[in-house]
Amino acid sequence: MKAVGLWFAAAAAAVVLCGPSTGQAADTYINPKATDMIEWMPSAQSDHRILYGSNPSNFGDLRIPKNVQPGPDGFPVLVFLHGGGWTADWTIGHTEQLVEALSHEGVATWSVEYRRLGNAGGGYPGTFVDVGKALDFLRTLAPKYKLDLNRVVVSGHSSGGHLALWLAGRRNLPKTSKLYVADPLPVRGVVSLAGVVDLEGALTIGDRKDTLHLLNVKDASEAPPLWAETNPMRLLPYGVPQVLIVGSKDGPWRVTITRNFAEAAKAKGDSVRLLIPEGANHFDVVNAHGPAYPLIADAVKSIVGTQVAGTK
Repeated sequence: MKAVGLWFAAAAAAVVLCGPSTGQAADTYINPKATDMIEWMPSAQSDHRILYGSNPSNFGDLRIPKNVQPGPDGFPVLVFLHGGGWTADWTIGHTEQLVEALSHEGVATWSVEYRRLGNAGGGYPGTFVDVGKALDFLRTLAPKYKLDLNRVVVSGHSSGGHLALWLAGRRNLPKTSKLYVADPLPVRGVVSLAGVVDLEGALTIGDRKDTLHLLNVKDASEAPPLWAETNPMRLLPYGVPQVLIVGSKDGPWRVTITRNFAEAAKAKGDSVRLLIPEGANHFDVVNAHGPAYPLIADAVKSIVGTQVAGTK
């Protein structure tokens, strides 16, 4: 954990880092639209597509780094959760180019599909159960594919960022929760890319009523009993490093709740790094060929404690 501690030392003094963090001008961000992501395809299929459960949506794409030797305990692992408002309208495909790029950084990647709204059983509790199973399934994959379970980082974009943070905090779930498991696989850290970091804040500040759809409730009056189980803000502290990346041109409500989350996590003793790349919008932060990419790659590699030169 030494590398993680050193990398986060600067964050202790200044949690929020604003401006063009890559040293490039703000206008280098192309501000893509959602429809532009249709063209963001990986150069090759994943090494393995593997079922982790019995539902057709319970699968993941596993990529093993090429031309890099595993460490003594195997490859570090990035678990990635795509976004799309927790709906079945969005699939694993649109962030595969980013995941493929990260697999060239000396990190094995496990890009996960899961039940979403529109799928039978999607939303609470099924969506949460699925991503938990997908993470814990690394215990099954580790021996065959030489994966280091002590160096697992979770990440996700938008609603996937919410689920990534939830995975980092689920160890704090009460035993009475439908989502509780006795021995969840620990993670070494989490990287949220424009994540919905606070469900309650998204509803009250951003009017994101889809947070209620996620919980499968009729209206806000039915939501409070479930916030403690599903809202990353309620599950703090995590006890692991967190990197929160959100573009300055993303929705103001999203920037606000991300700042609030960073302050709350820091106040509870967690190590947090908040990056707000100037000029980036909601989709710039998952563009494998954009100026935000080095921020993401550095965050992932620093948390898992590896810096692999020349692997990208």
